[in-house]
Amino acid sequence: MIAVKDEVRTLLDRLPDDCSMEDVQYHLYVIDKIRRSLARVEKEGPMEHDEVEKMCLRWLSV
Repeated sequence: MIAVKDEVRTLLDRLPDDCSMEDVQYHLYVIDKIRRSLARVEKEGPMEHDEVEKMCLRWLSV
């Protein structure tokens, strides 16, 4: 696994020079969400299709 500081450096190298602090924060947020999701899948396994459908229906009915 890549060290966090190395991952942040890589992210900063990929972003344009004129990016905002909000751009950096957003990309860090997305990376964190992906890491957490992958860890959850590794620990608990993937969600069943029916479970995802129910979740989506709850979101859409709000």
